[in-house]
Amino acid sequence: MTPAGTRDARVIALTLNGRPVAHAAEPRLHLGDFLRHAAGLTGTHIGCEHGVCGSCTVIVDGRPVRSCLMLAVQAEGCVVETVEGLAGADGALSPLQRAFSDHHALQCGFCTPGMLMTLEALLRETPRPTEEEIRIAISGNICRCTGYQGIVDAALAAADARTDGKGAGR
Repeated sequence: MTPAGTRDARVIALTLNGRPVAHAAEPRLHLGDFLRHAAGLTGTHIGCEHGVCGSCTVIVDGRPVRSCLMLAVQAEGCVVETVEGLAGADGALSPLQRAFSDHHALQCGFCTPGMLMTLEALLRETPRPTEEEIRIAISGNICRCTGYQGIVDAALAAADARTDGKGAGR
C-alpha cells in the first residue's frame, strides 16, 4: 500500500458497508488491498490474486466482484460491501452467517468471506435459489476444506430464514 504522501496517490471516496469513507490510494492499488490496508477491513481475503479462487469477493454496486481484479480507483463513488457489513449493527450474525455456522459450512475460514459475499449477492437477486443455482453461483469460489455440501445446505437454510420458510418448495 502506498502512504498518503506518495506523489501519485489520490483520494478514493466511496460508501463502504453503508458509511462514506475516503482514503488515499495509488492508482494501481487493487480494491482488495485498499479495503485491507487503507480501510482496515481485513475480512476480505486475498488468495490467488488472479480472480480464480474467489476468496476476495466483495459486492460493488450490488454485484459480486473479485477485489483482486478491480482497482481501488474504479470503486470511486461506488457502494462497496464486505463481509464485515453482513452482521447487524449490534453484531448479530446475518441469516446467511448463522446458517454457515449451523451447517458447518466453514473450516479454515479462508474462503468463507468470498463465499458469503457471493451467496449474499445471489440471495438478493434470487431469494429462493435451487441447489443447482447455488452450486453455479459458488462455482467460482474454491474451498479446499469443507466440500461444498455444507455450504449449499447453509445457503438453502439462509434462503428459508430470509423468506420465513415461505416460497417455492423444493
